[in-house]
Amino acid sequence: MSYGQGGPQSQWDPWKPQSQQPQQPQQPWGSAGDDGTPDWAALAEASETRSKRRKLLLIGGGALATIAIGTAVALAVVSANGHSGPSGHASQLPSATLPGGSAGAVPSFAPTSAPPPLDPKDFISSAKKDTAPLSPATLFPGTRLTMGSTVYTKGATSDTTSCAGAAGGTLPQILTANGCTRLMRATYTHGNVAVTVGVALFDTEAQAAKARRQTDDHSIVRSLSGQGVAAFCDGATCRSTRNAYGRYAYFTLAGFTTGKSVTTKDTEVFSAGDNLAEFTFQQIRRRGQAQASAAANR
Repeated sequence: MSYGQGGPQSQWDPWKPQSQQPQQPQQPWGSAGDDGTPDWAALAEASETRSKRRKLLLIGGGALATIAIGTAVALAVVSANGHSGPSGHASQLPSATLPGGSAGAVPSFAPTSAPPPLDPKDFISSAKKDTAPLSPATLFPGTRLTMGSTVYTKGATSDTTSCAGAAGGTLPQILTANGCTRLMRATYTHGNVAVTVGVALFDTEAQAAKARRQTDDHSIVRSLSGQGVAAFCDGATCRSTRNAYGRYAYFTLAGFTTGKSVTTKDTEVFSAGDNLAEFTFQQIRRRGQAQASAAANR
C-alpha cells in the first residue's frame, strides 16, 4: 500500500481479479462525468480552426514566394539595364536563338531608290519634247501684267513663221542661219513707255544658244504697234536686250511712244525692258515645269 496526496489508493494489477483501473485524466474530447461518448461539436470546431490556420499559412507562404520572385525579376532587369561590369559594358544576360534565325539578327531589305526628278529644262530644250500648246495667248496671257509695283497694259500681239520679217538690224540673218521656225511678239505699255518682246523658237537648245552668241547691239526685234499703241522706235534710239533659255531666244525693244530717244538717264525705260525680259524668261521656265509635272504624273 502506498501513500500520497488524497489518501491511500489501490494499485491496479491487470493480472489480478477485482483490481480496479485508476481513473484517467479528463480527455480533451470528453467532459467530466460523461459516458465516454466523443464531443463531436468540439471536434468539428477544432478541425475548422486547424483548417483556417493551414489556409493562412499557405496564403502567407504564397505571398512571400511572389514577393521573392518579383524581387528576383526586378534585380535581373536592373542588372541588365543599369549596372556595368568592370569593363564598363552592361551585364550580359543569356541569349536565346529564335526559330528560323540567329540571336541579334537584323532584318535586311533590298535597297530601293526613287527615280530622279524630271528636269523641266529638258522639256523646253528640244522640239521633240516641247509639245504643249503654244501661242501668244499662252505665252503672254491676260490683258495686264504686274511686275513689282508697276502695272503694264498689253497691246498688240503677233505670231509668224517668217522670223526674219519680224526682226531688224543684224538679227534677221542670224535667225535664218540658225533655223528659227517661229517668232511671237507682244507689246506692253506703261505711261508713254512701250516695250515689244519677241520670242524666237528653234528645234534645239544648241541652235538657240548659237544664235544668241552671234547677236550684237544691232540685233533687234521690230517694235509692234496697234491696239492703242502708237508707233515707236522707228527712228529714235531705243534700248534692246537679248537672251536665250532652252530652245527659245528672246529679245526686247523699249522706247518712248512720243518718238523721244532713250538716254542712260531714262531709268523707267531700262526697268520696263528688264521687267519684260524677266517675265518672258519665267513664262518659258513655267512651260518646262508644267510639262515635267505632267510627265511625272502619267
